[in-house]
Amino acid sequence: MSAVEHDRRPHASGLLSRACERQDAGRAGAAPEDFPAAPGPAVYQGLLGEIVSRLAPETEADPVAILSQLLVAVGAAIGRHAYFQVEATRHHPNQFMILVGDSARARKGTAWDHARALIGEADPSLEARIKGGLSSGEGMIDAVADPDGQPTTVDQRLLVIEPEFASVLKASHRELSTLSPVLRLAWDGRPLQLLTRTSPVRASAAHIAVIGHITAEELRAHITTLELANGMANRFLLIACRRARLLPEGGNPDPLAGTGLQRILAGAIQHARSAGQVRLDQQARELWHWAYRRLADHQPTGLAGAILARAEAHALRLALIYTLADGERQINPEHLRAGLALWDYAQRSALWALQGATGDPLAEQIHQALTRNPNGLTRSQISDVLAHNRPATQIQRALATLALAGRATHTQLRTAGRPAEIWTAA
Repeated sequence: MSAVEHDRRPHASGLLSRACERQDAGRAGAAPEDFPAAPGPAVYQGLLGEIVSRLAPETEADPVAILSQLLVAVGAAIGRHAYFQVEATRHHPNQFMILVGDSARARKGTAWDHARALIGEADPSLEARIKGGLSSGEGMIDAVADPDGQPTTVDQRLLVIEPEFASVLKASHRELSTLSPVLRLAWDGRPLQLLTRTSPVRASAAHIAVIGHITAEELRAHITTLELANGMANRFLLIACRRARLLPEGGNPDPLAGTGLQRILAGAIQHARSAGQVRLDQQARELWHWAYRRLADHQPTGLAGAILARAEAHALRLALIYTLADGERQINPEHLRAGLALWDYAQRSALWALQGATGDPLAEQIHQALTRNPNGLTRSQISDVLAHNRPATQIQRALATLALAGRATHTQLRTAGRPAEIWTAA
């Protein structure tokens, strides 16, 4: 894509704002009071921003849900022959991202349908590399393995889409599960291999990206301190989304018709495959030095802090994908601002999605039981729910964790004997 073509395109954030204004009568209603504010206009930068600006008025899906999934899909399509290097570490354009929103009503799947249709036109070869069913590390390695155990030029790209990401979190909790370590290696871009198998399988040049969908309640229930401690969770961007507008009859089924944007994106993906090392231009370097210090100095604490620990790496990878999608080989300030702005939204999404999360599976199990029993449960009844297979000390610790997180309260109920302690979900 030439610089002239790039300059002729109108600013996408302005297009998006104007295009969405005409849907005022069909708004889906005000966002919940604690829902994160929409990302800044900088995220709708360049070609991908213009694409989303065309799609947004014709769908109920959240624009940021379309944009974020499209970014991941484009990065997956490009492959590992483009990268940004930090010391000895290469960051390829593969990202892990989880959309967090209400089941069905957030239109997470609708947003993915738009992204998948577009990437299918821009790069038909990726369709065969889009798979689901992420249940084991072995299965993921098999999907990208070197034929006959030898390094090869075979396509080792993989875009995993998991509409029920809670099942992935559950699978990673299983005893002897290899899913978490393999996911961590995949995000890092390292060779994948399990030596525990009788016939070890290796993937020497895998390029894996992951998109998951989950509700905030499921995320809080299934995220554990182990995933936060071992670094699996902080390799995922969390993106909050909600239904953006009401379209009883749907929008234009082909809003990109006649725009040529699919062709431009196809050209950018092809161009990016030979990009090699991508660097910051001088202005972007100055901006990055300032932003890097800000990211290092403003780390939240607690569970949210643990899941946001890779701020710098995520911001750079996002900026890299924005750059490559625009057909460029140097990150300029606009691309970097876009990456930083989307990271800022991901950070606010994580703080919203994880509010009150304990990271303790037993505490979350008890909270679910309390939610199902609005009149509350005594300790004895809680033990009944747990089939009497948890000692009283563990139950006490879990209840204390819920109380500290503000998700459960207790009262004393007078009885003929010792007062009973009634626990209810807050």
